[in-house]
Amino acid sequence: MSNAGDEFSDRDAGGGSDADSEVAVSEDIEYGIDDKPPLGESFVLGIQHYLTMVGANIAVPLILAGAMGMPSDVTARFVGTFFVVSGIATLAQTTFGNRYPIVQGAPFSMLAPALAIVGVVTAGGVAGQPDWQAALLQLQGAIIVAATVEVAMGYFGLVGKLRRFLSPVVVAPTIALIGLSLFSAPQITAANQSWWLLGLTLGLILLFSQYLDVRHKAFRLYPVILALVIAWVVAAALSLDVTLGPVSIDPVLGSDHPGYVPLGQVTDSRFLLPIYPFQWGVPQVTTAFVIGMFAGVLASMVESIGDYYAVANLSGSGAPSEKRMNHGIGMEGLMNVFSGIMGTSGSTSYSENIGAIGLTGVASRYVVQLGAAVMLVVGFVGYFGQLIATIPDPIVGGLFIAMFGQIVAVGISNLRHVDLDSSRNTFVIGFALFVGLAIPAYMGNFESTIAFREAVGLEGTVAALVDAIDPLLAAIGVSETAAAGPLETAAQAVVDTIYIIGSTGMAVGGLAALVLDNTIPGSREERGLAQWDRLTEDESDFDSFWDRWLGTDSSAER
Repeated sequence: MSNAGDEFSDRDAGGGSDADSEVAVSEDIEYGIDDKPPLGESFVLGIQHYLTMVGANIAVPLILAGAMGMPSDVTARFVGTFFVVSGIATLAQTTFGNRYPIVQGAPFSMLAPALAIVGVVTAGGVAGQPDWQAALLQLQGAIIVAATVEVAMGYFGLVGKLRRFLSPVVVAPTIALIGLSLFSAPQITAANQSWWLLGLTLGLILLFSQYLDVRHKAFRLYPVILALVIAWVVAAALSLDVTLGPVSIDPVLGSDHPGYVPLGQVTDSRFLLPIYPFQWGVPQVTTAFVIGMFAGVLASMVESIGDYYAVANLSGSGAPSEKRMNHGIGMEGLMNVFSGIMGTSGSTSYSENIGAIGLTGVASRYVVQLGAAVMLVVGFVGYFGQLIATIPDPIVGGLFIAMFGQIVAVGISNLRHVDLDSSRNTFVIGFALFVGLAIPAYMGNFESTIAFREAVGLEGTVAALVDAIDPLLAAIGVSETAAAGPLETAAQAVVDTIYIIGSTGMAVGGLAALVLDNTIPGSREERGLAQWDRLTEDESDFDSFWDRWLGTDSSAER
């Protein structure tokens, strides 16, 4: 057991039913945050943590590559760069940042502004830059500048100040929406879904993690990797087209089947990929793109805060302190800057491996760091990226159902601290969950921020506003043409921010709950704050890298 888990249990001993439930959570952990399993076991567990998020970490670069019209040979290198950035960002966060065992990867919350930037550039919206490389350079510049603001918000302590406004009434729906946001993922709800393959993957995970976990330690520790490998081998075997002399074996699954495994793609890839800073060129900065990207950064920050609470809950640790949150968001900002330098679309905390912690009981920081080191190395190997890309969507869908269902339950479990007989609380929670699902569903009607701008009549609104203030402009000697540009840029920033945040369920629900919970009258006991104060780690419980490096380790002082 980890020290954090032990301290948490001791702190709550004798504290009633809530304390007992917290101890029970920590007892479910096979390896706590500070534990170091044997090296070989840790490598396998670390790879398992990363396998839970490979689908998403590949989906983001593939979506962007398709939107940019990127050549196939460049796309493989683009995907590899995402894994290199993910490995470095995870090592940085677990060592220098919040030190939680959370994998860092490509953010979906920043995908909407990224696609908007790509759409504008490739459509010729930026003079003389209609190709994929120009779009990527504009994307990099927007991320670097927007992330610089995130660094300042973290390390200047602005994010941590929010903690005093976060009660279980806010955190519960926010975490739940992290899981619920993927209920309609195409890997699950595609019209041509292979339900037998998805069911096989999900059934194996349930079998190993819930029914056979007491039979052997391997089933408890490796349910995800065992299920994935078995399901992939079955799908690959059914996809084989083999001819041995007079014997010919036709594939059971055709190339148009969602469970088809294209093994030929693996051998066609390059062995080593050249990945280095500014590999696509020098990033370029356009103000409108930066503003739009910052909306995506804000959405990722809300999601990350929810992730911090979720991993603390699952690992049996106290809720994150203000200091830990600041270091976490500050480091995410630094890694976003780094991702822009390397040529990807950002980096943020991933919910996938948090679900794996709940399934496996492995919350070791050391394990996640070893997995990150493996991903960092294999990101340069072309064969690896292509091999991972052969995992069929139905298998990924099975993983999603198991892991994200776990996160939904973790979010709901926070409600044990609040008074659920209070109509105030039930209204806030229900409202936050509903709008967190409904608003993103509405935003899904629009393919991009550009389509949303057209739907709200942005150009007409700006033109009408300019006409309305024309007398004022004339009085101060400013022409309509000169005023229209800045007004349109500002209006685009507002509309794009609404679209990006509105497309992110946990951002919508979390912000709704945050506002309502802090404006509707309610006692601290009613909102769960009195109980939660006792469960939140002290500021001195978190020692940053600088505290330890400079020899000011607060735990040693205690």
